[in-house]
Amino acid sequence: MRSLIANARSFATHVAERADEFRALEAGQRPEVLFITCSDSRVVPSLITGARPGELFELRTAGNVVPAYDGERPSSETATIEYAVRVLGVRDIVVCGHSHCGAVRALVGGDDLSAVPAVRGWLERTVAWPWNEPVEAGAPDLAEPVQRHAVEQLERLRTHPCVAERLADGGIGLHAWYYEVHTGAVREHRPDGRFHLL
Repeated sequence: MRSLIANARSFATHVAERADEFRALEAGQRPEVLFITCSDSRVVPSLITGARPGELFELRTAGNVVPAYDGERPSSETATIEYAVRVLGVRDIVVCGHSHCGAVRALVGGDDLSAVPAVRGWLERTVAWPWNEPVEAGAPDLAEPVQRHAVEQLERLRTHPCVAERLADGGIGLHAWYYEVHTGAVREHRPDGRFHLL
């Protein structure tokens, strides 16, 4: 914690060195991308993409889950997506899964989550945990199930009216990414159904 506090104390000095860039931010934000990823501390969107302040609108959830749209029970995730699309006018949405994901490991293995009932409830409510279809965990990085999970989140995004409207008029693109925390490699889902290195 001490190093974080020290950096926070000195951050204003760094901002002063880039005063024009940061001063422009007071006029508002114009991110081009809504970046949806896991809450995992090893996944740092601005580090992965090189984004500067104001370029990414971020949504982080346990397991990079996008809940299906429910107009009767709006969620924070739904509000974030709607704001990004309708107010900020993002042109792309990226759902970025990552290797060694604990939520996907729980989904694949049907782990006992009784010690973390909120996590279990979140997965049961949003992903139908445990997965009904058997999935081979394969390698420890869980590449195949994590990639499958990221693609499924794109389908959930399509249930959100704001996204469906923008897809219909060609005003938004949806992308599934897979990030390897141990190598830094990023792969994108392509029309052939496979993930390829960016």
